[in-house]
Amino acid sequence: MKFTLHQETHVGKRPSNQDRLGHWRTPESVLLVVADGMGGHAHGEVAAELTMRHIAAAFKRDAQPRLANPDLFLFRAVGRSHGMLLREAQALRLDDSPRTTVVACVVQEGRAYWSHVGDSRLYLVRQGEVLVRTRDHTLVQQMVDEGKLRDEDAGRHPAHNRLLQCLGGAQTPRILPTAHARLERDDIVLLCSDGFWGPLSEREILSGLQGSGLAEAIARLAALAQERAGAECDNVSALALAWGEDAAPYRDGPRTVPLAEMSTEIQDFGATDPDFLRMTDDDIERAIAEIKTALKRRDS
Repeated sequence: MKFTLHQETHVGKRPSNQDRLGHWRTPESVLLVVADGMGGHAHGEVAAELTMRHIAAAFKRDAQPRLANPDLFLFRAVGRSHGMLLREAQALRLDDSPRTTVVACVVQEGRAYWSHVGDSRLYLVRQGEVLVRTRDHTLVQQMVDEGKLRDEDAGRHPAHNRLLQCLGGAQTPRILPTAHARLERDDIVLLCSDGFWGPLSEREILSGLQGSGLAEAIARLAALAQERAGAECDNVSALALAWGEDAAPYRDGPRTVPLAEMSTEIQDFGATDPDFLRMTDDDIERAIAEIKTALKRRDS
């Protein structure tokens, strides 16, 4: 695999850095993770750290040397991170469970697969355009989807940071089967916390990624995010991969979901299956198949 990687993380104006980011690889697979611990709850940095380690440990165990099913891997690893945080909180006798957002991506066989909970984002940038951006699990994103708020006004709304989903909260997060996309030469896969993307417009992110090396571009955008946010600057974190191979041959499978078609309305396993966190791999695969069938019916 041919690619370059760069990551940046800064504390901003916060007392500590509650973001965590990392990448792991085998000869045939790469895992990228960004987790943003929720500062409004105790031990946000612990939640982010534990989530990152949990997903990384699963990758190290299962990628031998590649994942048999990246879709299943992400669905299971992200979903079970929630139960892991609840168990840790109980074991440590914490009054409030530590919480975090997360975005995780696997790159394998020339394709990127991703999953997220909360408002940490993934962008897939191709030839100066955003091909894909994850939809935030936030109140303002829901308002945008319902036509009650313009997308360009979302960042200035008083409730812009109100999350509808996270890991470690009282409500079981709703996990979609992953989307995936074939990568083309010079594509950029960008994972970032809201402290990075929040102060920046999409146009500024695209402009910043053009015309320079990946390390310089990400460092410059992180610095701009800090400058723009000023005294209210959150932790700023970004992890980017620039792909260096031609597109892999096409094969049937989940299509890349364009930004306009993504939805924050996701099946809630917690409401239908109280034992979701103890589902077997076979149960999860059946659940994924059922959701994909439902999505195909909706789109047909």
